[in-house]
Order: sequence, then structure tokens, then C-alpha cells
Amino acid sequence: MRFVWQLLAVVLVAMIGGQVVATVEGNPWLQLILGLVTAVLGVLVYGWVVRRTEHRPSTEVAREGAEAAIGRGMLIGVAMFGAVIANIFVNAHYEINGLGSVTGAVGLFGFMAAAAVTEELIFRGVLFRIIEERAGTWIALALTAVLFGASHLLNPNASLWGAVAIAIEAGAMLAAAYAATRNLWVPIGLHFGWNFAAAGIFSVEVSGNNTPQGLLDTVTSGPSWVTGGDFGPEGSVYAVLFGALLTIGFLWLAHRRGNLVPRRRADRVTTPTTPTTLPR
Repeated sequence: MRFVWQLLAVVLVAMIGGQVVATVEGNPWLQLILGLVTAVLGVLVYGWVVRRTEHRPSTEVAREGAEAAIGRGMLIGVAMFGAVIANIFVNAHYEINGLGSVTGAVGLFGFMAAAAVTEELIFRGVLFRIIEERAGTWIALALTAVLFGASHLLNPNASLWGAVAIAIEAGAMLAAAYAATRNLWVPIGLHFGWNFAAAGIFSVEVSGNNTPQGLLDTVTSGPSWVTGGDFGPEGSVYAVLFGALLTIGFLWLAHRRGNLVPRRRADRVTTPTTPTTLPR
């Protein structure tokens, strides 16, 4: 039952908050505020429902160390997407024509904050964490990566390859980031840094969502295997490559820290996976 209550609570915040943020798209400052409110509310609701249903402190969203962990994740996300754009620039065509929309970037900041937080709470905070307790890290990572990729098939310019790419470069990578750190702040920061760099800074399509213009006025063209086509650079082979490399790196770190959880055998009473240390 804890799985149902936790998932229901966070999904409701995501649905209501996302709908409210979407309805004020023409007002970037209000979109920023409402997006940040949705993000904060999502974390508070998640922490509350975990404490009520699991009778433990929700240490994976502990306030201590949160800023530093989010900052590390954001740096990784921005650097990773910057590397993708650099490769598209060299191997296809990415042109900056000047300044785009500063207010557009402001609105995208709030939208991406709400999306990153609520998606991480759902897919890594609830689904991955609870599946991992019984099935182990490897099965939980594979299952939630597939689910995360499949959820992007609902986007306007979705494609099967785009969903596969998202499963590898984001679903697996973000689950591995949680496994390595045992907090949700790093994957939240990474998810946000990646999405905001794509939409808010480099002004490219994000997951086939008809993303509005961000800070720069840009044009992308070239082979779809390089640029990602209508789905955006997340469908680029470079995004998949860099995401896979980061996934391997996070899993190596999780192994080194002893954070990989084996599949629970029928005769095993419990496998403790709840983080008991501060975010790293």
C-alpha cells in the first residue's frame, strides 16, 4: 500500500502543478513562480508521505547538503548537454543568430524545475527505490528506464527511437545517479541542468515537446542521427553515448560505495536500501 499512496501523492502534485504551469505559459514570471512552487510542494509531499507510510525519516530528500548536491547535479547536466551541442555543431549544423528570448528562458526555468523534480520523485524516488528493495538495483534500473522512456512516447513529436534514447541516456543514468548517491538531489539537479541547458540556454527541442525559444536564437539542421531530428538532441547518438558513459560512471561509484542492492531471495527477511547517511 505504501507504493500506491506514495505514487498517488506525487502524481497528483505533478498533474495539478503541471497543468497550472502550462496554463500561464504566456506569463513567464508567473510560470517561474508556479513552477518553483510545484517543485517545492512535490518534495514536501513526497517527504511527508514517505514518513507516514514507511515510518522513517525521508533522508533521500534531507535538507542538509541539498544545495551542494543539486549544484553538482546541475553542473553535470549542463556540461553533458553542452558536450552534445558541441558535437552537433562540429558534425552537423548548429548556428547561433543572436539573443533569443530572455523572458522565455525565465518561464522555461520554472517549467523545467517542476518537471525535473516531479519526474525524479515519481521515477527514482518511488518506482526505482521500491522496486530495488525486492528486485535489486539492476532489475529496478532496467524496468524504470524502460518506463521512463515509454512515458515520452506521449509527447507531440515522439518517436520510438527517441523513447529508446531517453531510456538509455536519462532513465538509466538518473537511476544510476540515485544508486551512487542515495539521495534524490543529484538526479534532480542533473535532470534540471540537462533540460534547462537544452531549452533555456541553447533553445533546442526537448523530447519532442514543441519547446518554446530560450535565451539564444538558434537553428539546428543536419542528419537526424546527429541532431535528433524533430525529437531534439536527446535523440542524437551523442546524447545516448554521453548518457551511457555517465551511467557506467555512476554505477561504478555505486559499486565502490557498496550501494548496489542484490535481488532479494525468498528466504531473505529484508534488504535495507534506505539511505542513512547525508547526501554525497
